Amino acid sequence: MGKDLPAAAGGIPVRTEKLYYAHQYIDESDIAAVESVLRSDFLTCGPAIDGLEEKLCRITGAEHAAVCTNGTAALHMACMAIGLQPGDEVIVTPLTFAASANCVLYCNAKPVFSDVDPETYLLDPSKIEEKINSHTKAVITVDYGGQASPLPELTDICRRHGLKLIEDAAHSIGTSYRGLGNVGSIADITTFSFHAVKVVTGGEGGAVTTNDPELFSKMALYRTHAITRDPSLMENEPEGPWYYEQVGLSMNYRMTDIQAALISGQLDKLELFKKRRQEICGRYDEAFSRIPGIGLQKVIPESDTARHLYVIRIKEGAFGIDRKGFFDALSKENIIPNVHYIPVYLHPWYRAHGYSRGLCPIAEKIYDEMITLPLYYSMTDDDVRDVIRAVSRIAEYYIK
Repeated sequence: MGKDLPAAAGGIPVRTEKLYYAHQYIDESDIAAVESVLRSDFLTCGPAIDGLEEKLCRITGAEHAAVCTNGTAALHMACMAIGLQPGDEVIVTPLTFAASANCVLYCNAKPVFSDVDPETYLLDPSKIEEKINSHTKAVITVDYGGQASPLPELTDICRRHGLKLIEDAAHSIGTSYRGLGNVGSIADITTFSFHAVKVVTGGEGGAVTTNDPELFSKMALYRTHAITRDPSLMENEPEGPWYYEQVGLSMNYRMTDIQAALISGQLDKLELFKKRRQEICGRYDEAFSRIPGIGLQKVIPESDTARHLYVIRIKEGAFGIDRKGFFDALSKENIIPNVHYIPVYLHPWYRAHGYSRGLCPIAEKIYDEMITLPLYYSMTDDDVRDVIRAVSRIAEYYIK
């Protein structure tokens, strides 16, 4: 037949070792940075925290940064800072990890899902205004895959309606929007994640950035149980240097200096990480754009993207197998993919609380077709070739 037989059809896998969709890169400088903290006087609340926050401000261009335990904490702190209350509504994207909407629920407010652009997979500004009412307080956009959201349009909508714009940049540290600046300095609040699979990792970890000193003060307070030693925030005069007061209700969202040291070292390699990921995506784009039946996320020219995820779509009816079949075939080739994401409102908890299928048909369609392929800094050229070969030979074998 003149074509390779895929492993799923009885052929030999393209590789003997499994290649997963993501993997962290840790070098000796990262290990040394963590070791220096372990040998220091501070394991938490120490100088590594201040150093990381200063570095984040330099990288993003934001005036203020506060680091925290993870990206979920960052989102919760952002929602508390804008004063979400019961009865408030926040417009969110469905094509994201659940934390992007859960953070609204933590404040006893209501997430309102708005559909995404069918080509970019980003929140579609043209669909947002029909969701806005007197209860709407904010929009949470997600930089899906690392690509910057349509920030000029979203900013304009939020300003006209008196809303806050929260940018969930868990995927997009290092991305910039041409003409506006770096992600982290554009929205009212930007949140970051440093989970193990992200471009920059601390194992876990998160951060918020803003140019608004009032919002920053609130987020810094909510990071620490809403407990303060600042006399200007206290109800009573301090009784002594030991004195502190709880002036609100929040969680312990403090990051350790151990994590901060690792993240800081990773940020020093951010441009290397970004460049290599862009190179890999370029090779993928070139190969997969030639395969009928496979769809690619549209790259907008305004976004200089530090790519976190590379997603292909197995178009309905194009192959003799569906997305699940293609996913399984890749796994048999020892290319271990993933899927990002199940639309949030399709999870059982949301279904039990009144959300239903059909809210965002474009996001649902994208989810039904998508597969996330391996993408990380330490992938070799041979690894990239193996991914391309596996996808290509499965597509060729099963094409209708």
